[in-house]
Amino acid sequence: MTGGEFVSNCTADALSSAASLLKDGGIVAFPTETVYGLGADVTNKDAIARIYKVKGRPADHPLIVHIHSMQSLGNWADEIPIYAVSLARDFWPGPMTLVLKRTLLAEDFVTGGQPTVGLRVPDHAVALALLSAFEKIGGKGIAAPSANRFGHVSPTTALAVQEELGEYLSEKDLILDGGASNVGVESTIIDCTSDAPRILRPGAITIAMIEQSTGLTVSTAETNIRVSGSLENHYAPKASVSLNRTPIAGEGFIAFSEIQTPENVIRLAAPKNIEEFARVIYSALRDADAKGLKSVVVSEPAGDGLALAIRDRLMRASKGR
Repeated sequence: MTGGEFVSNCTADALSSAASLLKDGGIVAFPTETVYGLGADVTNKDAIARIYKVKGRPADHPLIVHIHSMQSLGNWADEIPIYAVSLARDFWPGPMTLVLKRTLLAEDFVTGGQPTVGLRVPDHAVALALLSAFEKIGGKGIAAPSANRFGHVSPTTALAVQEELGEYLSEKDLILDGGASNVGVESTIIDCTSDAPRILRPGAITIAMIEQSTGLTVSTAETNIRVSGSLENHYAPKASVSLNRTPIAGEGFIAFSEIQTPENVIRLAAPKNIEEFARVIYSALRDADAKGLKSVVVSEPAGDGLALAIRDRLMRASKGR
């Protein structure tokens, strides 16, 4: 029997119960605008250890701390540069994680032993309501990686979370259903520990947006900061993923709608624009596995911005699990 109670009606009572469950050391999977997160009380070492176990995630991989508003930034971060405040004002709530030097509140079991912490205010009504309810009962924040097994395709629906993690969750854990994620790829991660911002993982908050907000040129300097989704192979379905070739009969195919589907090829998605491409890419890769396909071909989107983030995920998916 799979664990994790499925809560589709996210009422105030349901969110209050979910907050209490977090306070008691339970796990709550919840929607954000990017992908679904697997949440636990960020100050509870045992609860965080369960997240790592459920995901099968290496212990040196840091988790992102989700907070209700930028007013909590000072609880978690030391030496906050002015440009980081500008980014928080402009893009929170939103699909952006800021990496800053940590305070003592951010412990090694959350940061992967690094002297930095990743912080984010999600832009989703259910996520914000959960964070607010948790804060009201003394919660400091929710640590939440994506709600999937390590290296697998991130879930963008509650059903995908249940299919992916149901057997690893306990009967007491919760999965909150807030509909499909609107952005569809994980947050932009920005290193704010030096004189200029540096992108550690591309996402919907683009280089142009960062530079406009901060008045600074995004740094391209090397860094040894570890962040989510930075391994060479990640975001991968069971099916093998090939990029930018003509698919053959029996293969799955993901491409913009104007690109024709070759004969006997299984069309998995035909997005009309870049935003839709990001929104459907993970569900289409999951669909390939549900259909039992051995191989998927993706015609990658060109350009900067969100297209860059999609290509980043697909490059890692193409390396396999």
